[in-house]
Amino acid sequence: MRYQVRRVVADGGMGRVYQALDLQDKSGVAIKVLHPDVSRDAVAVERFKREYEVSKLLPHEHIVDVRDFQETEDKSYALVMEYLEGEELRTLIKREKRLPPERIVRMLSQVAIGLDSAHRQRLVHRDLKPDNIFLCGTHDGDIVKVLDFGSVKDKSSMAKKLTVVGTTIGSPFYMAPEQAQGLDTLDARADVWALAAITYECITGTVPFQGVNGPSILLSILTKDPVPPTQAGKESQRPIPPSIDELMEVALAKNPNIRTRTVGEFADALGHAYGLSGTHMDWAYTPQDVLAQAIHAASPKVMAGQHAPGAATAPAIPVVMPGGFTPSPAGVGFGGPDVMAMQPMGSAYRTAAEDNEFVMGVPKAFPRWAIGAIIASVAVLLFVLGALFLK
Repeated sequence: MRYQVRRVVADGGMGRVYQALDLQDKSGVAIKVLHPDVSRDAVAVERFKREYEVSKLLPHEHIVDVRDFQETEDKSYALVMEYLEGEELRTLIKREKRLPPERIVRMLSQVAIGLDSAHRQRLVHRDLKPDNIFLCGTHDGDIVKVLDFGSVKDKSSMAKKLTVVGTTIGSPFYMAPEQAQGLDTLDARADVWALAAITYECITGTVPFQGVNGPSILLSILTKDPVPPTQAGKESQRPIPPSIDELMEVALAKNPNIRTRTVGEFADALGHAYGLSGTHMDWAYTPQDVLAQAIHAASPKVMAGQHAPGAATAPAIPVVMPGGFTPSPAGVGFGGPDVMAMQPMGSAYRTAAEDNEFVMGVPKAFPRWAIGAIIASVAVLLFVLGALFLK
């Protein structure tokens, strides 16, 4: 046997996690084993296996290293991954409620580096949430690992068809509108939305869209605007710059053509909103106490509404190309400077003239035909989601 199990470290609804020793290279590993009843679910097993397959494409310091996938002796399945010391962001939020800006900026910068690497390979995570961001504490601050690429969407032209009917495709609180609607045009900007929702929660102590169950949360995402962070977090002891409201308005835009284009751009905008100069590549490895000093020094200016030099502004609306496609700007999105990522134009995409009427990606005044279409879409969505949640 290659792995020597030491102890149980976590137990959840899907499976149990053990700390173990890899006898081959003497390294510490974590082994996640599906519960017997879950192992009989073909969808759960496919997602489990997919996490291993995708990990092989993503060797990166800010993405957890999944090393092996095996069938166990009792006919279940196990993933073997690097062993991490620390805690999930969800645990930290439950304990602290709100996080200091320097910790958020450093964390977000590292997540952006890891996710941009995945996005360059046209891989969309689709299930970003505080549970899937792991923080390994060091003297200088957190070292961040993104977990669970089991719900990944592969947008490459040669992609293996990984979608399984019935697979969970995200967590309602952090699900972008196009993901909630099941649009095939979903791309990396869905991860931007999710990361913005997570950041909003870290700053204010509450999620931007709320509801009593999955369908009501998704309905809120599709039809409402979030409370501006300066209002939602007004009880916070840490001042929230007015510019945070502006960057969240763009990052949580319901229309992906209006939304911040990459997680790197979003991380840059957040740092600039707190008065930092440079980019997320600079802040990712800057000691947290140094970031705290810089943010504190810039606070009087940013609270007065003055942005840091080089602060990001809302991206321009992409030009609509003949045939119904939009090119990504050079050097961002999928493909880099020499490749244009072509996105089919669907009902969620509009012309620049029409987008002038949007607030948070939703028209200020709906045309009559749109009201009927939205009511019908929401009714269908609630019926489907209700059926799923009642299973």
